[in-house]
Amino acid sequence: MASINKVILIGRLTKDPTEHNTQNGHKAVRFTLAVDRNFKDANGNRQADFISVVAWNQLADLLIKYCKKGKEIAIVGRLQTGSYTGQDGQKRYTIDVIAEEVQLLADPKDSKNNDNNSNSNDDFNFDGFEEINTEGLPF
Repeated sequence: MASINKVILIGRLTKDPTEHNTQNGHKAVRFTLAVDRNFKDANGNRQADFISVVAWNQLADLLIKYCKKGKEIAIVGRLQTGSYTGQDGQKRYTIDVIAEEVQLLADPKDSKNNDNNSNSNDDFNFDGFEEINTEGLPF
């Protein structure tokens, strides 16, 4: 039987991603994503969950280059659990989202500026990306 482990999140970075290199030379970034809950508490305030995310290699490069504290992003990934023994000898359990896809979302101030010209990418450097003509595609 097949299993499914898929997570989709939209939220804001609580601080700049932290870059790490493994002993094998692989690059990773770790960050926390603040994801608003879909309801308000008794005082009318919206609460958030703070989700630990890890991205590897090329996704790590993208996040380091373009994402800073407060940036809104969408992530598709999977949950991964782990454990370790702390310095006090107690076993600790972890849950991380391992990012497989990342989409950079427009900041609210940017969307106001782009209302008149929604196809303008003049202020953003898309190194290694190429614009695709979608005319004639069936979707």
